[in-house]
Amino acid sequence: MAEDRGSSVLMRKTGADAPSAGGAPLTPGRALSHALERAAQDLMGLALRVTALREDRMGLAELPELLEERSLLAVIEGAGTALGLFALGPAAFPPLIEMQTMGRLSPAAPAPRRPTRTDAAMSAGFIDAVLAGLDAALSGQDAAAWAGGYRYASFLDDPRPLGLLLEDVGYQVFRADLAFGEEGARQAALVWAVPAVARKPALPHPGAPPRPGPAELAAQESWDRRMEHSVMGAQVTLDAVLHRVTLPLSSVLALRPGAEIALPAASIETIGLEGADRRVLSKGRLGQLRGQRALRLEAMTLSDGAEAPAAEHPGPPAAGAAPGSAARELKTTQPKFLAAQVQAPHGAEAALSSAAPVAEPARLRAGGA
Repeated sequence: MAEDRGSSVLMRKTGADAPSAGGAPLTPGRALSHALERAAQDLMGLALRVTALREDRMGLAELPELLEERSLLAVIEGAGTALGLFALGPAAFPPLIEMQTMGRLSPAAPAPRRPTRTDAAMSAGFIDAVLAGLDAALSGQDAAAWAGGYRYASFLDDPRPLGLLLEDVGYQVFRADLAFGEEGARQAALVWAVPAVARKPALPHPGAPPRPGPAELAAQESWDRRMEHSVMGAQVTLDAVLHRVTLPLSSVLALRPGAEIALPAASIETIGLEGADRRVLSKGRLGQLRGQRALRLEAMTLSDGAEAPAAEHPGPPAAGAAPGSAARELKTTQPKFLAAQVQAPHGAEAALSSAAPVAEPARLRAGGA
């Protein structure tokens, strides 16, 4: 049996089991099997075998009866307004999540659970890879008119809207039994359903650029993912500002280590959190958290000027913060406080960019440590 499995894997990798150019065309069922196995292996190194495959033609009302409870329901979109369904059973999507988070399958299958939008987002790449593999396998065949051109569109957390979302037409339905892992110990199932009638692509508007092909779409999706990863990983510097004072240039030039700058007593209670452009993002109150200086945020200012309450931090509240107010604590690592930042033009401002010691709320030394 081990030799049979090894031979099967080698045949798939070398393409020995693919139809020859002069042989019978690849059926949609075989194309789906190959696409599932290849997508799992190429994307995450996951061993997957299709152990059984059934193809049926049925109406929209019969589709919900095929779906297992707690299945991950992905709506897929094709040419024109065509919509279909790609449903991963309750035992089919956890292996995809495990391979992306842990890099391996857990020894025992987890208990069935309701899929989340995070599960759907992490499974979307696998679904698109399977559908792209179908496109490539069925290219130039009649079946490509109704089976090709689909991609992941959205996630449904309940099957009941399917009757309203999908069109009431005949559907070509494929039900696949899957085995995950080298020994195939994890069993699961999926359902793939698309309208059986081919849809013509929507006519482009005169003068509109040509619609990109699968290769261009795949390249764009890859670029989008890389860009998102780079942008979301960028470092952002925020300044916690107690108060800004305006001094004559002569006073600024006279500042020496040990000099004191008087601050309003209320500045300890209203700290501004500013971005690099000095735009105030939030107001907060100075406090402490686990022995460190902390800032308890009262509200975040959104890009459109609206305010959103900050999420409640699970830890203990910062000292001096209003009871029950929703907040986040931003920890600082400065030993005491930063020196004043001086700007010469038009009456220099001293930006006090960190918190003074709590025991001395009214004054800040201009260069001390």
